[in-house]
Amino acid sequence: MRDYQIQHFHFTRLASIDVFETGRKRHHITGLLELDVTESRRKLKALNMGQSVKVSFNGWLTGVISGTIKQHGAVASYLAGKNKRMIFNDVNISFLVEKEIGDSRVPIPLLINRASQESLQAISSRINMAKSGELRADELVLMQKTSSAEKVYFCLPGFIRRFFWVWLMKHPRLAFKKMGNVAITAVGTMGKIHGWFIPISIHPLCFGIGSVIKKPVVVDDEIVIREMLQMSVLIDHDVVDGADMVRFLSALSRNIEHGMLL
Repeated sequence: MRDYQIQHFHFTRLASIDVFETGRKRHHITGLLELDVTESRRKLKALNMGQSVKVSFNGWLTGVISGTIKQHGAVASYLAGKNKRMIFNDVNISFLVEKEIGDSRVPIPLLINRASQESLQAISSRINMAKSGELRADELVLMQKTSSAEKVYFCLPGFIRRFFWVWLMKHPRLAFKKMGNVAITAVGTMGKIHGWFIPISIHPLCFGIGSVIKKPVVVDDEIVIREMLQMSVLIDHDVVDGADMVRFLSALSRNIEHGMLL
């Protein structure tokens, strides 16, 4: 009897492996944030009372992130040539959604176009629909039709597939259209994690949403129990410098802790 088993990957994992290989060569700076979301979660609960369309925590976070990026557009820009960056007027977010395929669970991206212009209810509805909707056999991006050229991608040798991602990064307008300029992965909703995880991404800006943990913290010189969100942020150092990173993260932290949009 064999002491192991062979499990086949879903074909979309090839794209994940290629993205990881390409992303690890990018010059991302990682920030580890711990944010007090006690009041924001209270406001969110009050907002949802009696409403038929609920705003999810991740839907609200996506709205706050996109709204803050609108004021600090350079943090989600792409390099355009040797000494230029392309700053987009909109925010297109690639939100990873876990889907069941056979006996396995696979992360599939959901592209939320112009997220800063969408309501919290609309963003939450799109995420919920993507989670509950049926996944088509050839679907590479949730709720989008797969082209013939995209299907061919998975038949190519690895070095050609990875060259595609390098080429795409040099064409920012196409990259923005196909995969957005921001990535969000929210693995913290799968279980309580006391700590941070650091994703690998090819996007200029990427968020790893961790768990909300109750912790004792100091507020007004008193120790109280608060709900703390643990979140990692990857920012492309090629397009933005440290001072601008800090200004963006400061604004984002303030907006999350004060319950922006609620």
